[in-house]
Amino acid sequence: MAGIITGDDPQTLVSTDWLAAHLNDPDLRIIDASYYLPDMGRDAKAEYDAAHIPGARFIDIDDISDARSELPLMVAPVEKFMSRMRAMGVGDGHQVVVYDGMGLFSAARIWWNFRLMGKMDVAVLDGGFPKWQSEARAVEDMPPIVRDRHMTVQRQAHLVKDVTQVASASKLGNWQIVDARAPARFRGEEPEAREGLRAGRIPNSRNVHYASLFGADGTMKQGDALRAAFEAGGVDLDRRIITTCGSGMTAAILMLGLWRLGHRDASLYDGSWAEWGQFEQLKVETG
Repeated sequence: MAGIITGDDPQTLVSTDWLAAHLNDPDLRIIDASYYLPDMGRDAKAEYDAAHIPGARFIDIDDISDARSELPLMVAPVEKFMSRMRAMGVGDGHQVVVYDGMGLFSAARIWWNFRLMGKMDVAVLDGGFPKWQSEARAVEDMPPIVRDRHMTVQRQAHLVKDVTQVASASKLGNWQIVDARAPARFRGEEPEAREGLRAGRIPNSRNVHYASLFGADGTMKQGDALRAAFEAGGVDLDRRIITTCGSGMTAAILMLGLWRLGHRDASLYDGSWAEWGQFEQLKVETG
């Protein structure tokens, strides 16, 4: 394991103070990656149009997902990701900061997506747009002028797992599978919102609800407190980890937390429960 990261780090997490101090840096690119589930009753693009951090570009997570897959939010092919980033004016030599309107929800997914494509200079804004607004910092309602920028991509295949690899890990126990969903969903006590999905969890998985990684102010816990959140779920931070959730969104929050703890031997199950829960031949645990 690498060393534990605390405080501002341009490759994982930065504070609103850090972003405010760097807001006018010429090679800074800010991305509003807000994404809301249907039952949240919010419109991410409309909220961006009304107010966003100065200079921020809006990214539609569905638009950079794999349209060929029937599963939600699956990682897009490299060429599609590069094309979308170029159109947004995000490329080589840029420091990227990603935020969202929940505080820290969908931004981590985009952070992980960049990392999967080999781009390291990407951070999530800790506390997101809610914290930025609560501090009465500057906002604007006009999109920035965008110029194309080339992006070099080197896909890091070890950061993502498919259903076959996860099934093997579940059976052999050679990886820890850590589920970010709420405890009641993990135990199968709540029905799944997506039609046709069974309730329950991947056998031999552990539960670390993504919300347990945050403090009372909505920012990510630091150091020992962050470590304790994983250990409370029975996770051995000296072993390999696969993160999972409902659709691969909050699993990325666990990935961000693990990276902050210096844990680099971790991957994300992209299909997550949206995939596992639909196939009868895959075993499910409850209780």
